[in-house]
Amino acid sequence: MTFLSSPVLLRVALPLALAATVSPVSAQSLQKVDPAKSEILFVSKQMGVPVQGKFKRFDAQLNFDPQHPEAGQATLSIDMGSATMGVAESDAELPKATWFNVPKFPKAQFVSSSVKALGEGRYQAVGKLNIKGQQQDLVVPFQLKPAGAAAEATGAFTIKRLDFKIGEGEWADTSMVANDVQVKFKLSLVR
Repeated sequence: MTFLSSPVLLRVALPLALAATVSPVSAQSLQKVDPAKSEILFVSKQMGVPVQGKFKRFDAQLNFDPQHPEAGQATLSIDMGSATMGVAESDAELPKATWFNVPKFPKAQFVSSSVKALGEGRYQAVGKLNIKGQQQDLVVPFQLKPAGAAAEATGAFTIKRLDFKIGEGEWADTSMVANDVQVKFKLSLVR
């Protein structure tokens, strides 16, 4: 039954990863995410017990100048078929129509409409998150830390899985699988 938490995490992880990709490091624009050094995780509660999963494949396109964060733009795309909870039974359920419906909706996407500097390396990206054909407004807080010629963006946010029709039918019962799903991300950004 742990497969229920994975879809919720995906919808949270996507916006988080996007927000991280728009963080400033220097006067040069950050352009690319290094997937080998990045991760998008999701955590939901099943019958009150936290269950974690991750997305193995995602991509981002961004244009961000730390001198002008308000002009930043980012698009994050997550391969929904890459979700895993590390349990074969759960991993087999995630792509099905009840959860992510990967055959019909193979990708989740976050597109930013604005980025705001909050001070001390903290930012927030505002945009639209689209999962399973459902679109919702999302605010993604993140921190950006320089790491040599690169930068690391980290953050977390919470989404409501039922807003995206993740866990339909009998799985819509939030006493079984909580509606809140936390998405955590760490993105390694390079120019």
